[in-house]
Amino acid sequence: MTDESSPADATPKHRGKRGRRRKPRSKRKKALVITAWSAAAVVVLGGTGLGYVYFKLNGNIKGVDINAALGTDRPLDVDNGSQDILVLGSDSRSGKNGKYGKDEGAARSDTAMIVHVYKGHKKASVVSIPRDTLITRPECAVKDGDGKVDPGGERQMFNTAYEVGGPACAVKTVEKMSGIRMDHYVEVDFTGFKKLIDTLGGVDITTKQPIKDKDSHLDLPAGSHTLNGEQALGLVRTRHGVGDGSDLGRIQLQQAFIKALMNQVKDINLFGNPKKLYDLADSSTSAITTDSDLDSVKDLASFANGLKGIGSGAMKMVTLPVEYDPADRNRVIPLEEADQQVWDALKADKPIPKSATDKSAGDKGAAGKVVTSD
Repeated sequence: MTDESSPADATPKHRGKRGRRRKPRSKRKKALVITAWSAAAVVVLGGTGLGYVYFKLNGNIKGVDINAALGTDRPLDVDNGSQDILVLGSDSRSGKNGKYGKDEGAARSDTAMIVHVYKGHKKASVVSIPRDTLITRPECAVKDGDGKVDPGGERQMFNTAYEVGGPACAVKTVEKMSGIRMDHYVEVDFTGFKKLIDTLGGVDITTKQPIKDKDSHLDLPAGSHTLNGEQALGLVRTRHGVGDGSDLGRIQLQQAFIKALMNQVKDINLFGNPKKLYDLADSSTSAITTDSDLDSVKDLASFANGLKGIGSGAMKMVTLPVEYDPADRNRVIPLEEADQQVWDALKADKPIPKSATDKSAGDKGAAGKVVTSD
């Protein structure tokens, strides 16, 4: 598929061109998800009465009022104890993100995942939506368009929803596709992602084969590595270094990296290191844009605390069932019956059946097995 990303020019810290070797691990244990770490920092630091810290972190978070933007034209809000969150990775090239390519005045959703948290908040399913999926995009208010409306239409790439109408249009598009109301929205951009990984001290992965992609400036031999922020960003953006060079292979890499991140074990005593706590909370809150229900440290902390019990082993990750478009192999089209199986399962708060993805072009190939956290 055509790639809209461009090379990252920062040089990763590594041995020559081979990536920084991973240091020996200390005792392994399940780590909290990154947002829960941030929440812990907020609670600990805010509890000390350091008002500046609270308001500094509170001011970091950018919020979007999705409810006001979409009004009542939305799926029913079912209160069954589950939650559905749309998570987007923005490929904006404005500001500090300019190093990743030419700023053409609009951003697209480079990565899109629907996270379904089951009742009890002990397990989750994640459905990745390929950005090149051809869909029927609904009518949306144009972002910064002074009341203008984009009519949408058939055979529109999924990631153009964010480009046209920002977070509200992305949420509206997902809700029209799935029939599921999104409870929350979380967006992370390139620069914020990189800074967050660096603040953590890197992410440990093992590559089963070399990964080399000149477009993302990624050059990793087979073996164990601790990826810094620039390298981690290169990994989740690469598509030509592994598999068939498609966005479907890149999604598998992204899913593998997320699991590695969730399993991350670093020899860092966060609660005994106030500066580390603050730096992590500062980086996390600066990296994200959320819906208005999460745009305060209090609300974000409460939300993250409800997710902290979900480890990578309790998270099922799939790609939306698709097939290559016969008219354009650089695009994919939804498998409607299989997609409906996915949406019906999530609506019923049940696991996604294996049969839903049997005929899908997603989740195939070896790309997802190239990176592990072992």
